[in-house]
Amino acid sequence: MTQIIHYERGEADEMEVFFATLPPQIAQSLRNAPRRDDLLEVVLDLGRPPEARYPDEEQVLSEHEVTPEEIDYVVSHVGHFNDDNRAGLERTLHRISAIRNRNGRIVGLTCRVGRAVFGTIKIIEDLVRSSEKNILLLGPPGIGKTTMLREVARVLADDFSKRVIIVDTSNEIAGDGDIPHPSLGHARRMQVPQPELQHQVMIEAVENHMPEVIIIDEIGTEAEAAAARTIAERGVQLIGTAHGTRLDNLVQNPTLADLVGGIQAVTLGDDEARRRRTRKTVLERKAPPTFDVVVELRSRSQVAVHADVGRTVDMLLRGAMPHPQIRTISSEGEVETEDQERAVLSPDRSPKGRYQNEEEDAFEETSSSYAKQRTTDVYAYGIGRGKLEEIFQSMALPFRVVDSVHDADVLLTTKQLYRRKSPAVRVAEETRVPVYVLRKNTPAQLEQALRAIASAQGVDDSIEATLEETEQSMSRILSGEVDMVELPPQNSYVRRLQHELAQHSSLASYSSGREPNRRVRLFRNDAVARG
Repeated sequence: MTQIIHYERGEADEMEVFFATLPPQIAQSLRNAPRRDDLLEVVLDLGRPPEARYPDEEQVLSEHEVTPEEIDYVVSHVGHFNDDNRAGLERTLHRISAIRNRNGRIVGLTCRVGRAVFGTIKIIEDLVRSSEKNILLLGPPGIGKTTMLREVARVLADDFSKRVIIVDTSNEIAGDGDIPHPSLGHARRMQVPQPELQHQVMIEAVENHMPEVIIIDEIGTEAEAAAARTIAERGVQLIGTAHGTRLDNLVQNPTLADLVGGIQAVTLGDDEARRRRTRKTVLERKAPPTFDVVVELRSRSQVAVHADVGRTVDMLLRGAMPHPQIRTISSEGEVETEDQERAVLSPDRSPKGRYQNEEEDAFEETSSSYAKQRTTDVYAYGIGRGKLEEIFQSMALPFRVVDSVHDADVLLTTKQLYRRKSPAVRVAEETRVPVYVLRKNTPAQLEQALRAIASAQGVDDSIEATLEETEQSMSRILSGEVDMVELPPQNSYVRRLQHELAQHSSLASYSSGREPNRRVRLFRNDAVARG
């Protein structure tokens, strides 16, 4: 079982430091609360009652609304807020995040409790101890990625005497101040002056300090993904985290797809297409993955391990559904493993309609892409579920309503609720889940929003069908039937694949229009020259 590490100052003392930053009345309510050891964070929003959040519920701490003086009280007791609107409490792991109004004044605070917990890596201890592979921890906010990452750093630095460097963008791993928190052991920490400079500090750590292991929290931009690949190619072990729920979400994310090898459209020869029993244009992995192992944190007691990321991504792109190894911490604290890594099922389109279990056979079944099978999960905040599901059915959309924003592909809400910046909206923005806002909660507005979601998610025409349409348009140009074709609007990811197809066929292409109606135009090169 996991247990809290007690250092020289002690966990109780660090909680008192946290309580001391809060307004006295709120702090006293928390001190007397029976679940103070389970406290995750305290939310203070101007004009609303203060709330305490626990793993399974939220509790109102007081009937009175938060005042500007109480906001200022907390701000005066914490460190400096950086460009990412985060501040910390020196020599602790607590984090204070600010919400500002249009004039820059702080009108809301999320005060998160930071704890050093011993034993959080037990569920993946074998991967950390026995492997030199690069490991990516994938999960939604608040599920324990940073806590696990902190423990990984300590184990590698203390138990294995490795040179560990932590690139600490927001001082969340090692705490605020110049002296790292004792929970890191002998691991060293490099602070990042501004969030957008994280990728530069990552490279600097490798070039200047001879690390054997680099620890990175919250890889979220293309520059950081590129820096991670550079580090991995220099022979340094890389362990990091990223926001997401499943590996397949990461594959479809154009910003972070490079972490698992990236995706490109490839045109096959006639013989190869016949051998694979598929059309000539297919999606394939662009490069070896930066991270060899991906661990999906599905809950605080369960993870899914993809031990061979390259193979798993190839399976996804070829229409086979992989089954990762599921690990669960039992009530007795033991790790229970369900090894399904080789159980690959893919429908056989022969008249017998059987299923095949061999990996090679599953790879042959590529005529139906993974993107085609996928359902879009919608989290509706402030919108009636029954009404939404009725519209799904009437529009014949492969959508479903989910109960948590952590499980959603998109968030759909009203203009009024979006302006209030509810917890669901903040989580969606932190995890880069697209947010669609209704001006009015009417059936017509809902249908319009759902059409926009369908277009952006590639649901109206799957990626495979869209690329097939692109191929047909290119054939018309190459045959001389037309000189130019304007394709239907697509999201940026699909447009990039269309440009790659045009390049393979020696055609010119460019995008025009504004989102969400931006589209690709295809030309003969000589037609462009004449124009």
